[in-house]
Amino acid sequence: MSSRDQILSRVKANKPPQVKLPDVAVFEQGEDGAAEKFTEILNAIGGGVYYVDDYQELLSILRDNYPDHGRIYSPIPDVKALTDCVAIEGSSGHQFADVEWAVIKGHFGVAENGAIWITGDLMEYRSLPFICQRLAIIIKQNDILPTMHDAYRRIGDSTYSYGAFIAGPSKTADIEQSLVLGAHGPKGMAVFIMKDDSVYS
Repeated sequence: MSSRDQILSRVKANKPPQVKLPDVAVFEQGEDGAAEKFTEILNAIGGGVYYVDDYQELLSILRDNYPDHGRIYSPIPDVKALTDCVAIEGSSGHQFADVEWAVIKGHFGVAENGAIWITGDLMEYRSLPFICQRLAIIIKQNDILPTMHDAYRRIGDSTYSYGAFIAGPSKTADIEQSLVLGAHGPKGMAVFIMKDDSVYS
C-alpha cells in the first residue's frame, strides 16, 4: 500500500460522526415600514424610488424626470405596447450598447439594503441589467421583505438557472476614494413600486 493510500484509509477510518446542523436563531422583523425603509436605503445609495399605479404612469415619470431618456428596451409586453421599444434580434450583448433604459421586473425587494432579487427569466438577456446606461426595475409594493434572512428563506427552495441581487446603480470608489457611478454597470437606477399587484402581473 502506498503512502497516499495509507493516509486516505486512515482519514476514512477516523471520520467524525455526522451531526445535525444547528438551528440558527433569526430575529424576526415585521414587514411594517419595509417599503419606507427600502425607499430610504435605495435613495441613499444613488437610486430613485417611485410609487406608481400603472405602466403609463411609469413611462410618464421616465419622460418627465429623464427627458433624455433615449432608447428603451423592455421584455415586458405592457411597456412595449406603450412606447417605442428597441427591437433586439439575436443574443449578443453588444446589441444593448446604445440602450439608455432597460425596464424589467424584479421578484422582490429587501428593505435593509435596497436590493432587488431578479432571476434570468425576468431579464430575458443576462447582460441586460448590467450593460444598459440606466436600469428601471418594477416590483410589487407587497413584495418588500425586511432583511436578507427573509430573502434567502423566500428563494431557498426555488429553481433557477441564474439570479442576482441588484442594489442601486454601479458604484466604485477604488480610484483616489472618489465615488464613481456607472463604472461597471448602469450609471442610474430607478425602482417603480406598483401599488396595485394586479397591474404588475
